Amino acid sequence: MDIVERVKAILLKPAETWPVIELEPTDTARIYKEYLLLLAAIPAVASFIGLSLIGFGGFGMSFRVPLLAGLGNMVVSYVLSLVMIYVMSLIANALAPTFGGEKNALNALKLMAYGSTAALVGGIFSLLPMLSMLGLLAALYSIYLIYTGIPVLMKAPASKAAGYTAVLVVCGIVAGVMLAAASALFGGGRGMGTMMGDGSPNMSIKVPGAAVSIDTAKLEQAARKMEEAGKRMEEAQAKGDTAAASKAMSEMFGAALGGQGGKPFPPDELQKFVPQTLGGLERTELEVRSDAAMGMNISSVTAKYQGSDSSLDVKLQDIGSVPALAMAMGVWTQSTVNRETAVEVERIFQRDGVSFKEEYRKDGSRSEMTMMLANGILLEFEGRNVDMDALRTAASRVDVKGLAGLKRAK
Repeated sequence: MDIVERVKAILLKPAETWPVIELEPTDTARIYKEYLLLLAAIPAVASFIGLSLIGFGGFGMSFRVPLLAGLGNMVVSYVLSLVMIYVMSLIANALAPTFGGEKNALNALKLMAYGSTAALVGGIFSLLPMLSMLGLLAALYSIYLIYTGIPVLMKAPASKAAGYTAVLVVCGIVAGVMLAAASALFGGGRGMGTMMGDGSPNMSIKVPGAAVSIDTAKLEQAARKMEEAGKRMEEAQAKGDTAAASKAMSEMFGAALGGQGGKPFPPDELQKFVPQTLGGLERTELEVRSDAAMGMNISSVTAKYQGSDSSLDVKLQDIGSVPALAMAMGVWTQSTVNRETAVEVERIFQRDGVSFKEEYRKDGSRSEMTMMLANGILLEFEGRNVDMDALRTAASRVDVKGLAGLKRAK
């Protein structure tokens, strides 16, 4: 496939291009590797450049998303956009009979993949946040592309294509909100990424000192799991069993996000590592949680320590049970950074199998430390009116070796 010619054809001549797409012999992995993995990088990378390197603002003020957070958001938005397209293809396939069409999983994926072209290419406008409205217009054109492709690929009568499209848009908004909520859990990294392919079934996102690899050969396996969950969701909906339908949808999202990497550590087990006093401060608040959403299960413990004029927040999160989450939040862990200005310092380094990220102001007004353990436990310390030396001393009172020694059950 000539990706440039395909983009031009579907944007400028959709009516003539959809029949060509319908007859093309392909599969899920090829659609992703030869088309989506490349196009989906456009909005992700452009947004990173626009928000973290160029910045945005008004009234004489300028703002930039920190580079670490910006890179993390880039990786997450990239992965979730690929997930979103597949989820929407499952929905499009399930809706086909409702609008007099024919179910065809591959055609549904073609519809959403190539129909999303305008929105993905329009992501280039994210380079300048002030032009983001043009990106919205491009997304609206994608709705038109899907509308023109429905009669060809899903065999729905042209008279029902508008209703079919409208329902897809509504479902897309709902799915988008759910995925946006999931992406809020993710953290960031540092540096600019590049997309690389080596002729193998893999595509990689290269960042300074690290690589995030996407194995397209495993897409078929994930696709089968998602399809099975989709069928269970349809059956549950037909029976009016909303609980079973909700569970099946969670399984579908879970498969799309890479499945589980083992059972999460029980939150009460993590709580044992949060002492009553830390750094000379008394613990005033404690929250122990176990959350499950969209196939993800996450345990966390949050504690607040308060003094007369200083405070310390501590958070333990078990993210190792969700591979996609661990990948996004740990993208910085293989980097090495040593940056210092007149007022603040940032360092990323590795020691004894633990990755550390330190950020602090030299006047002692703010200090932060993050540790990523090999078993997927993330520790975060944030001090206000606590200098970095005091924060390190407080963090050393937490039994990190004990946490690192926890073994995850499969």
